[in-house]
Amino acid sequence: METSARTPLHLWIVGAVATLWNAFGCFDYLMTETRNAGYMAMMTDAQRAWIDAFPAWSEGAWACGVWGGLLGSLLLLARSRWAVPAFILSLAGLAVVTVYQRAMSTMPEQFDSPAMWAMTAAIWAVAIFLLFYALAMRGRGVLR
Repeated sequence: METSARTPLHLWIVGAVATLWNAFGCFDYLMTETRNAGYMAMMTDAQRAWIDAFPAWSEGAWACGVWGGLLGSLLLLARSRWAVPAFILSLAGLAVVTVYQRAMSTMPEQFDSPAMWAMTAAIWAVAIFLLFYALAMRGRGVLR
């Protein structure tokens, strides 16, 4: 018989906050991919043109990043060991899309601001934290 550790309160807090955080990433992805008129109206013509030029593999990586993060967050709340591979998928997608955006394309000035660099750093920090948190919870027997 397999026993698992009691669920710590911080798992529910981290899982809930992570779900909200990653849901915003999915919302951004959906609004951008569907070219929602109201959402896209917040962008300049140069920003929209840059987004329209994304190659399919970059958009696929973006999808893996945001949906993998949301799935990982939900799996964390479900206390599933599968949260770890979902967060790995999310980080892999983030890595690919970051390389494309920062090294393989010419980003519009509005997206290449200190605020956007800070947001990218925050996204990386949260994604790495969530992976290590899930690994720690799996190691403690909280995730089954």
